Parts: sequence; structure tokens; C-alpha cells
Amino acid sequence: MSAVLLAVERLTMRFSGLTAVDDLSFEARRGDITALIGPNGAGKTTVFNCITGFYKPTRGRLAFAREGAADAGAVAALTRSGARGARSPAGDLHLLERMPDHEIARRARVARTFQNIRLFSGMTALENLVVAQHNALMRASGMTLFGLLGLPGWRRAERRAVERAAAWLERIGLSARADDPAGDLPYGDQRRLEIARAMCTGPALLCLDEPAAGLNPRESAGLNKLLRSIRDDDGVSILLIEHDMSVVMEISDHVVVLDYGRKISEGTPAFVRGDPKVIAAYLGVDDEAEAARAAAEIEAAGAGAP
Repeated sequence: MSAVLLAVERLTMRFSGLTAVDDLSFEARRGDITALIGPNGAGKTTVFNCITGFYKPTRGRLAFAREGAADAGAVAALTRSGARGARSPAGDLHLLERMPDHEIARRARVARTFQNIRLFSGMTALENLVVAQHNALMRASGMTLFGLLGLPGWRRAERRAVERAAAWLERIGLSARADDPAGDLPYGDQRRLEIARAMCTGPALLCLDEPAAGLNPRESAGLNKLLRSIRDDDGVSILLIEHDMSVVMEISDHVVVLDYGRKISEGTPAFVRGDPKVIAAYLGVDDEAEAARAAAEIEAAGAGAP
């Protein structure tokens, strides 16, 4: 089995009297596509917001190994130290619950997209991908001074940023529209551009919040191909929230299922698809016997398919 990239331990998030996430634990492994699924209101986006620093959890630990593995001993030692992160023989380790969102993005290298597209609509497609590399560009510019003077180091960094942006535009099939405003692109193109923008930050973990929302079947198939290539060719692990089960079941290595903020199932896509507790949650029924009958019917239908 591959090394643990992200270890979520007893994560709890409360808003006044509402418990949105309740004692959640799971692992995402390096090189995997891990899907977080569940009915509307199950707490999936809240989990993402905790991982990426938009929310500070009420309780729990979010151990992230940018390099190496989230080894239990190293995680325990870092927790006792009170620090946010440390280098150890196990690798470059961070406790995300202790870090602000900008450090999670910059130091831990966790990138995300949102359920609602958040491109800079007035900027061109190319500019959206260049601006995603602002951390590297700011360092190369000496916090703008070198850029104002046009020094060689800054010019090289700027050229690399443009080349990287252009390469991603070619990869997602948008080279011909590099100079078009991002807001003028079709919806499916904007979805791919947002993923490319996140990839331009050089993440170790890419968190995608419903990337297939609003896509037609052809676009969903293209998305599946892109995400598999990010995992296989770029070596970037993916944590995915998705309602489109055709996407989840086709590309995921591991699936975690939430309902009312609690984990009700996890395992391979095949296991989760036939779990009566999952069927019950999606059908909105309390009777597991009824859900088990539904699961048997699904399995029978699958067995009879050509």
C-alpha cells in the first residue's frame, strides 16, 4: 500500500448548536484519488474547508505529509511539540489545523477548486494561470523591486511562469483561447481552466469540490481522463467531492461516505456501491433491510449488464 499523505483524525466542526462534521477519521494515500461522497448537507464541503484552512476545526488533527508519509510516531511528536510543521526522517510533515489558509497553500502545497467557479473572469485564460504562480514570481521579484528593475532573475522566472501556463492550456485544449477573457469561455472550459490554475501552484494534494457539476457526459469523460493523468503523469494525489457517481466509480481508488457529518462507510468503489448503509442514505430510508434489497437489485442489474 502507498504511504499515507493525509490523516484525518477525529475531525469535528461545530457551528453554535449544529455539528456539521462529527468525529470523522479517514486516510488519503499518496498517488490515490480519494472521493468524499454523501447526500446534500452531509458535511463534505465543511471537511474541505477544514483541510484547506478556511475553517479552524472545533477538534481533531489533520496531519499532512507533503513529502514522505504521515507516520504515526512523527505525527505524535509534532503534536506534542506545539509546532505547525517539521522535517523528520519520515518526511516534510504539517498539522493543517494549526496553519492559516495561505500557509496551507504555500508551505504544505494543498490546492483546491470550489463548487462555484472562481476564475478571474476579466483576465485572459493565460493570465489566470500565470497569476496562480504569484508566490514564485514574488520571490523572484524580490517583493517587486527586481521586477521593477527588470533584472535577469525576474525575467527568467516570468518566462518560466508563462511557459508553464501555456503548457497547461495546451494540455486542456485551450491554447487557441489563451488571450480570451476567462469569463467568455464555455462552462466546461472554465471548469478545466480552474483545475489547471490549481495545478500551476505545484500542489502535492489537489482538492476538487464537485468538478463535474454542470458537465455533460462528453465533458465528464474528458474530466475523468484529465484527473487520471494528473494522478498518473504528474504524481499529484486528489481528494474529490462529487455527486456524479459515474465519475466517482470510474476514477476513484478509495471512497469515504458521509451522512449527517458522520462516516457511514469507506472502501473501494465496488464495496461502497453495494453497502446497504450507503444505499439507505442516498435513498433517504431508515430501514437497512429495504436498503439491502435495493443493493441486491443494483448488484443483479450490474451482473446482467453486457
